[in-house]
Amino acid sequence: MIARARSPVPPGEAGFTLVELMVSLMIFGMLAAAGVSLLSFSVRAQAASTERLREVSAIQRARSILTADLAQAAPRITRDMDGVRQPAFVGGTGAPDEVALAFVRRGWTNREGSPRASMQKVEYRVVEDRLERRAYPMLDGAAIGPPSVVIAGVRGVRLRYRVGADWLDRWESTRPEAMPQVVEAVIDVPRFGEVRQLFLAGTGS
Repeated sequence: MIARARSPVPPGEAGFTLVELMVSLMIFGMLAAAGVSLLSFSVRAQAASTERLREVSAIQRARSILTADLAQAAPRITRDMDGVRQPAFVGGTGAPDEVALAFVRRGWTNREGSPRASMQKVEYRVVEDRLERRAYPMLDGAAIGPPSVVIAGVRGVRLRYRVGADWLDRWESTRPEAMPQVVEAVIDVPRFGEVRQLFLAGTGS
């Protein structure tokens, strides 16, 4: 009995050899690893950008609050809870746990129509790593209200005051109604270092 010869496999239908399969898997693995690395880098870059934008927004927010308050500063002398007269403007160095700024500002919005003044006394302090703002419910003889955080995560705040051509490290005027013309605030934040900002005082009158 004569055995029939097998017909050759047509080109293109022989499939992959083991070597070709291994090379294909290696290329696929390299592409997959590159894709994972690219995705991981994109996620890290997005997180870093979000954090940077958050810190920039915090600095801009602090600047907006200080600008709004200081522009409306008024030469209004007040009295504390014991009836002792307080100067219109108190300006410290920005050292922790002492009054950094205290003054009366105009333009206190009164949407509820409450029986109160349109002026508001505000106070700033550096507490731990935060610059905090507090307000008094009344100009005279009232206890100070709870704090709100102006900016957190700071390493320090340094303040100076300008009158004429002179810069002062602390505002100590002999006239209780006197105010500085310009307030300089240097806020030290970890990522950006010292951020210097200038604020005009009493320009909103």
